[in-house]
Amino acid sequence: MAGWFTEPGPPTTDGPAAGGTGEDFRLIGTRCQDCGSVFFPREDTFCRNPACSGTTLEETRLSRRGRVWSYTDGRYRPPAPYVSDPGREWEPYVLVAVELAAERMVVLGQAAPGTAPADLAVGMEVELVPGVLNEDDETTWTTWHWKPLGGGR
Repeated sequence: MAGWFTEPGPPTTDGPAAGGTGEDFRLIGTRCQDCGSVFFPREDTFCRNPACSGTTLEETRLSRRGRVWSYTDGRYRPPAPYVSDPGREWEPYVLVAVELAAERMVVLGQAAPGTAPADLAVGMEVELVPGVLNEDDETTWTTWHWKPLGGGR
């Protein structure tokens, strides 16, 4: 997922990302210079806003925090190209749609490992943290997760 997010920073022991990584981990989008629309994943050719014909787009780092807009659990093993070891027991995961207020958009992603649907509520604040998509003996493929921060609105 090269170009979708910044590389995770060094581990921290305090602050909101305690036990996670540095504050520099962000999703990377683009912003249209003409209309201000923000896109994720990034767009480098033209503005996706149908009311704009802009072609000048600048890279922008998206907000690290947002609020749960919706969520659900995935209790099935997705088909390819999802990578999954059929010899291992399937572990359900939680998908979270997160509203980023500053960007006026919703970004989908998995909840941080260990997060159950019962741990989430619409309106709850969540924070972006790095995660592992898959790994083998030679490579670790990274992704992003949404980590709950506490109570709802």
